[in-house]
Amino acid sequence: MDQLILNTAREVAIAAAYEAGRLTREKFGTLDHYEEKGDHGDIVTEVDYLAESIILNKISSVFPDHRIRSEEYGENDLTSEWLWLVDPLDGTNNFAVGLPLFGISITLSYNLKPVLAVIYEPMTDRLYVASSGEGTLCNARPIHMKQSKPFAKARVGWIQGHAVQNEQRAVTLRHYIDVNTKRMMRLWAPTLQWTMLARGDLDAIIVYNSEGEDLYSGIIMVQEAGGVVIDYDGNPFKGVNEEPYLIACHPDHQLYFMNLVKEGLAK
Repeated sequence: MDQLILNTAREVAIAAAYEAGRLTREKFGTLDHYEEKGDHGDIVTEVDYLAESIILNKISSVFPDHRIRSEEYGENDLTSEWLWLVDPLDGTNNFAVGLPLFGISITLSYNLKPVLAVIYEPMTDRLYVASSGEGTLCNARPIHMKQSKPFAKARVGWIQGHAVQNEQRAVTLRHYIDVNTKRMMRLWAPTLQWTMLARGDLDAIIVYNSEGEDLYSGIIMVQEAGGVVIDYDGNPFKGVNEEPYLIACHPDHQLYFMNLVKEGLAK
């Protein structure tokens, strides 16, 4: 892996996230139209496309030979060891209804392993950057998973794929987690939940079959902040998974949350 490419990519991703973030902040509260996307309640707005155009233009102008997969644009059909994953507006539903909870997510992977991620929260002006082996930063300051502490009931983020809907197994597990935790959070903006976990404001995230452009930025954020990301059987998450069922938490709590999920699925 070329460190020079990675360093340049970090600069490009940060600049792209800031510019796209300024656009979304300026457009927030002015939306008068959006389109339904698919059959599962997802939507798309003109701001998604405008922010995406900013990000893709910046990436492709510096790295014209890199693969890019973006939420609205799709694939650029190039072949490369480097793959960019872009969600130009994670939390479009929130944005559309005037809820200021959304972000920009940019991830770079090398041979399908995430090595760089940038998440920007425009409304709070918080920029998160994580690089493989170099930790996680929030506004240029290192953040870490908070020291393990006992809890009677945990604060858990739930993330499920759009196509899951009310699949019975998911409903059962979701309900079990809801009634056996202090809070179960669903933000409609998964990357914000990942940043909350990275800085220690959530105790865990449970992912139920939610693969997408916004997943891998959050995973590397948490891993580089000292967290673990495992599947429901406790195997460490590596690379890319088309149907991810994951638990992310502090290393000291992984057995607790594995048992919570196991109990929920057994109901």
